[in-house]
Amino acid sequence: MNLIKPEVAINDLMVEIPNGTIQLRDDRTKQKWIVEIKPFLLTKFPVTQDLYFEVIKENPSTFKGNRRPVETVTWQESVIFCNVLSCLNNLSSCYSFCKHTDEVLFDQTANGFRLPTEAEWEYACRAGTSGIRYGELDHIAWYKNNSQESTQVVGQKEPNRWGLYDMLGNVWEWCSDIYDPQVYGSYRIFRGGGWCDEHRGVMASTRRRSHPTKFKIDDLGFRIARNKH
Repeated sequence: MNLIKPEVAINDLMVEIPNGTIQLRDDRTKQKWIVEIKPFLLTKFPVTQDLYFEVIKENPSTFKGNRRPVETVTWQESVIFCNVLSCLNNLSSCYSFCKHTDEVLFDQTANGFRLPTEAEWEYACRAGTSGIRYGELDHIAWYKNNSQESTQVVGQKEPNRWGLYDMLGNVWEWCSDIYDPQVYGSYRIFRGGGWCDEHRGVMASTRRRSHPTKFKIDDLGFRIARNKH
């Protein structure tokens, strides 16, 4: 099956997320804030290795398998994937790279593919629930106690109420946002917990961050979003 063209083939992998609000919190600074969410589209699964290979023509993953999530990718590699996929589908790129600096500009109004913001990510993960997770951990996530020390094929655990799989566990997922530019510079946020995390790290509110071009690890991947037009 052609996963790249036409555009509808990609859209078949996406779930429409309704509008709403989400309260985020930063355990480091003890801050809380409210974010309004507009309707958007989000893929049912993390980007898989077969899809990544179709777009980028290489597979950087440590744990190989077409239907396993791609991992060992930097934030920059994730947004390059989004831009290339947008180009293949004749859509506007959401990211642009400054030639003489490390700055990456994010146009959230563009019609192409992108990483979700962290507010969108947590809102979609919770799917209207208010607990630390959207279900019983062993039923919804691959983590240290059940992962057999590797990623697993996507979609085997129970989805949340909105039909999203593997939002928690399996791999952490890069988000578009810079974490705290005053303290951490260009560090970007990732969410969700991974296959090697203890249960206490696999929660809807857990936030992590790292360098966008240098950091890559075998429990960190991404899923893609798109504005609803």
